[in-house]
Amino acid sequence: METQSQTVMKEKSKQAIRMTGAEAVVRSLLNEGTDLIFGYPGGAIMPVYDALYGFQEELHHVLVRHEQGAVHAAQGYARVTGKVGVAIVTSGPGATNAVTGIADAMIDSTPLVVISGQVGSPLLGTDAFQETDVVGITQPITKWNYQIKRVEDIPQAFARAFYIARSGRPGPVLLDITKDAQFASLDYLYEPVKYIRSYKPVPVLDPLQIEAAAQLINLAKKPLALVGQGVVLGQAEKELMAFLEKTGIPAAWTLLGLSAMPSAHPLNIGMLGMHGNYGPNVKTNEADLIIAIGMRFDDRVTGDLKNYATNAKVIHLEIDDAEINKNVHADVPVLADVKESLPKLTEKVSKNSHQEWLNEFRACDRIEHDRIIHCELNPVEKGMTMGEVVNKVSAAVDDDAIVVTDVGQHQMMASRYFRFKQTRSVVTSGGLGTMGFGLPAAMGAKLGQPDRHVILFVGDGGFQMTIQELGTIFQTKIPVKIVLLNNNFLGMVRQWQELFFDSRYASTELINPDFQTIAKGYFIESRKVTERDDLNEAIQQMVDHDGPYLLEVVVEKEGNVFPMVPAGASVSDIRLE
Repeated sequence: METQSQTVMKEKSKQAIRMTGAEAVVRSLLNEGTDLIFGYPGGAIMPVYDALYGFQEELHHVLVRHEQGAVHAAQGYARVTGKVGVAIVTSGPGATNAVTGIADAMIDSTPLVVISGQVGSPLLGTDAFQETDVVGITQPITKWNYQIKRVEDIPQAFARAFYIARSGRPGPVLLDITKDAQFASLDYLYEPVKYIRSYKPVPVLDPLQIEAAAQLINLAKKPLALVGQGVVLGQAEKELMAFLEKTGIPAAWTLLGLSAMPSAHPLNIGMLGMHGNYGPNVKTNEADLIIAIGMRFDDRVTGDLKNYATNAKVIHLEIDDAEINKNVHADVPVLADVKESLPKLTEKVSKNSHQEWLNEFRACDRIEHDRIIHCELNPVEKGMTMGEVVNKVSAAVDDDAIVVTDVGQHQMMASRYFRFKQTRSVVTSGGLGTMGFGLPAAMGAKLGQPDRHVILFVGDGGFQMTIQELGTIFQTKIPVKIVLLNNNFLGMVRQWQELFFDSRYASTELINPDFQTIAKGYFIESRKVTERDDLNEAIQQMVDHDGPYLLEVVVEKEGNVFPMVPAGASVSDIRLE
């Protein structure tokens, strides 16, 4: 007589389909809802590419020009859709080229599954052609990684990979698949993973912590909310607004928390951190309560920790217990998904208004406007500023676009002077600060949200780090709008050299190529603007163009981004010039 488990196994075996490991990889992706992947073929992953050939209608593959571009493009796609981005590369240099993107995704909590081919199992450890221990290399920069050497392990490994990548605090997962596992056959059956023993991605909310947090909020006279990317990742934007509007608490945002709340909301007081707004920084040490919501107290936000939030109690709403008390002590840690904890907290807090406290931030806004913003947006000098370009582009699209940036001065200017109406509108490299991120990430963002404007702000330095992806844009016809802010410098490094190294511009001035000629070579429409009188028309021409477009704007060579909190200084020591 058959046992119940034997009966279940027989039923499952009837549903199984015989196929190669390579086809099992493709079908596993489809079973997880993947419809778009970015990659670059090579010998060790060739069986999977051969299997992909038969699924071109179901699974669109974008051929990038460099493996780093594949991972950054997958990041851009993941950030604007909330789905798991997928990149596929070959072994050896293909896998090592993907490492920067994987590290970037890890520190910025971006859900990815990166698939790398590997030499055959018998060759592992022999220093075979294009063999690299990518599992060892990526162990510190992935949520989980795994080498698949048996074809039978493919379905379960993929199910676990997607579950781990998207659950809890998201992040990248790497699967390294030997070539013999791709060639071998199995009876394929796919079962999505919904639970892994010992892996608890979402902590259980403690109602006592909610009570303690609510009590502190109700007693606070000068509370300040700090909004991080956790709100976006948790899809808790509505819950955030309900909490803020009931309590009347002013809210500032981190770089990756940008667009979690509309720019025009009356409780939005601007950006935190090194190049953030004056008010949120200088008022941090006057606050009597800090409510950190899905943010990790990055050093670019806190400055000198010994002099950070010196008068404040701290409530920390966070999904990852490793972030609690890592940098800033939390008087009340609230461990949970903010999608769950924010509504519970909103139920317990009293309706309130902190108008006098909010007015203090508005007074700071006026100081910043008079000392910095007015001059940046209305310069009297002949040279154009980055801020005025960003401001005009924002106006041209009615403040409604997905903004992608590379890393540097333009990144800070885009964050300061572009205005946002809806969430998931910012794609930038935060924690790792990866130059070269912007162009491929913009490709992924546009493919993920084809009906929205996607505008890339990039500097002449970062643009040239992944400029080859113009080939991907040309071949795939991705209508990304590229605003190249060209100051012929590595601008942010030059700014630091000016301010802290007596203007010794060591290896930061760039002798650049003719970017218009390069765009022409890729059959991409472009225009170069050197005069302010031509700027509005050129921006409109870019916005109206049906297809990819490169708008190069020559800006002031030695423009600086202010305000600025010098590295290691207190947030109260923010400089306005």
